[in-house]
Amino acid sequence: MQAATLTQNANISVIRDAIANGMDSASWTAWIAPLNFEIEGSVLVLTAQNQFSADYISGVYGALLKNVAAEFGLNVKLVVRGVAAATIANDNNVQSYAPATDDVVASVAFDAFIPSDENAFALTAAKRVASAAVSFSPLFIYGPAGCGKSLLAGCIKSESENVILMSGAGFVSEFARALKNRNVFAFKDFCRNCNTFILDDVQSLAGKNATMDEFLQLVLDLRAAGKNVVLTSTVAPNALTGFDRRAQSLLASGLVVDMVAPNANVKREMLVRAGVKSDIADAIAKRVAGNGHLIAGVANKIKTYSELMGRDATLDVVEHLLADTLEKSKTPVSMVKMMCEKLGVSYDAICGAGRSKSLVLARQIIMVVLKNSTRLSLAEIGNYVGNRDHATVMYALRQIEKMQSSDLMLSAQINQFIAECK
Repeated sequence: MQAATLTQNANISVIRDAIANGMDSASWTAWIAPLNFEIEGSVLVLTAQNQFSADYISGVYGALLKNVAAEFGLNVKLVVRGVAAATIANDNNVQSYAPATDDVVASVAFDAFIPSDENAFALTAAKRVASAAVSFSPLFIYGPAGCGKSLLAGCIKSESENVILMSGAGFVSEFARALKNRNVFAFKDFCRNCNTFILDDVQSLAGKNATMDEFLQLVLDLRAAGKNVVLTSTVAPNALTGFDRRAQSLLASGLVVDMVAPNANVKREMLVRAGVKSDIADAIAKRVAGNGHLIAGVANKIKTYSELMGRDATLDVVEHLLADTLEKSKTPVSMVKMMCEKLGVSYDAICGAGRSKSLVLARQIIMVVLKNSTRLSLAEIGNYVGNRDHATVMYALRQIEKMQSSDLMLSAQINQFIAECK
């Protein structure tokens, strides 16, 4: 009898090692190690501490457990018995959790967000989420740094009830802390006990598999419960690196909206609201890069000068203060090089003879932007992209016009380039 028990324990140890080798260490520690392992006849019985744990393990790791058990000629059964034999206590009834830090995004009213035609859709969607009158979840807002994504997240938080807002890095940190403190189930309950869950900078989860699995399950659970999920990112769901197709498709399954950097009118209003005189704001708005963070820094520099020096900053003083920030007058070549950088192609390639699909598209986009943001003739535009002839430019304009009618992302990108080049 004792020999049989020793043999069974040895088999369980080997099975546990086989399962552990099939997953990352954080997932093993969080989910599988706390289970009680038993072999009853030809069945590997795994006992979870509660139903939530059992459901999650079955959904995420069920295939792995089944495959490993089959290697030992066993079937697998996941059960809930209230109290597990494992020494790690993870019972929801005895756990407590509180965030280690406050939200990094401030709560602000929607009036703080300066609307523009380009970002009207995103603003309207955010207001609808705040009013709890939506049929889509998650709301995925993406755009470049400084376009106002975090500001919109703060607006939703301010005008909604029972909201949890975390940064992507904060979610990673809090999940890791919960694993370390062995109160991961209380952390899960905390995240689900809300009407709206907002994660700012979801791209921060890239490459963190255990945290990714937990977050995706959180999104599924909240959506199933009829609750709102709002996500922000610097790129669209299908462009997220370090996210598999399953994750990308889930994040794109609600409503995906894009945002663009502030245009000249928005930049001017931002400067005026920050205390910059209107005549100075008029003069420099078009010469400050379209990045909300940079605009805030410009306004702060002007105000600080006035406070420290005891006099208002004149336009000459401002231009001297911001000599390293204000853009010089734009030239067609500088516009082309700027777009090359943002499109991820080299200036030499644009002007060269390459005909790859991505390069041709980039070249055509640049032609369209030059046409709509300058007074250059078609022949002159062709000269700035490698001495292309008039007919080539005409063909590019027609092709992009067709694509824009069905590709909203391409249209938004071109409009953004036009705004930056004017």
